[in-house]
Amino acid sequence: MAITVKSQREIELMRESCKLLGDVFHNMEKAIRPGISTKDIDILGEKLIRAHGCVPNFLHYNGYPASICVSVNDEVVHGIPHKDHILQEGDIVSLDAGLIYKGYHSDMARTFPVGQVTEEAKLLIERTRQSFFDGIKMAKAGNHLFDISNAIDASIRPYGYGIVRDLVGHGIGTKLHEDPQIPNFAQKRRGPKILAGMTFAIEPMINIGRADVEWLDDDWTVVTEDGSLSAHYENTILITEGEPEILTLYEK
Repeated sequence: MAITVKSQREIELMRESCKLLGDVFHNMEKAIRPGISTKDIDILGEKLIRAHGCVPNFLHYNGYPASICVSVNDEVVHGIPHKDHILQEGDIVSLDAGLIYKGYHSDMARTFPVGQVTEEAKLLIERTRQSFFDGIKMAKAGNHLFDISNAIDASIRPYGYGIVRDLVGHGIGTKLHEDPQIPNFAQKRRGPKILAGMTFAIEPMINIGRADVEWLDDDWTVVTEDGSLSAHYENTILITEGEPEILTLYEK
């Protein structure tokens, strides 16, 4: 496993890549409402990315046909946008996207309510978000990689939710997916030591029901096996000598 440690110049390029992606998400979030299609969101997201002079890194990645992954309700990740898939009041929708700025990748995901949603849907979204923040408390130089995994697991287990095991977080930099893989569930080993200058995409995917998922016939869309709701929260982070820096946070 070769985990890259970024130079100061590379860190600055990644900061800018992530800042621009945060702006894209800020504007996509404002567009979410009942009646909009998932394809409309994809078109908007790609337009925003290209307006920054950047390239959507998901488009054609291993054959993925869109710029923004738009996953609704029981769709965990990698939902393919479609003009006939219309968001309804009470849905929850996960957006996952990234861009390339001067050769450096950014990656983030959020789950948003569509209009008024149930209390259990609100709690799932909030607890998934909180598990990310509980996880990165361990993302410090000198700790070990799977300390992050164990902290996310400990955050979610009390609620009885399913932590998706088939998809994990990852390193990021000049490639969208770099070493290491970062599970969101507890590990028996501690994993490699974390060093300042490493950049990770930490992304808990949490199901309100069981952890089991399956792929649809399009070979991309991942859904919960039991049809339960799923939420996703992801940021690109930088390991520093102190607290981790969240590169993709944005103000609403």
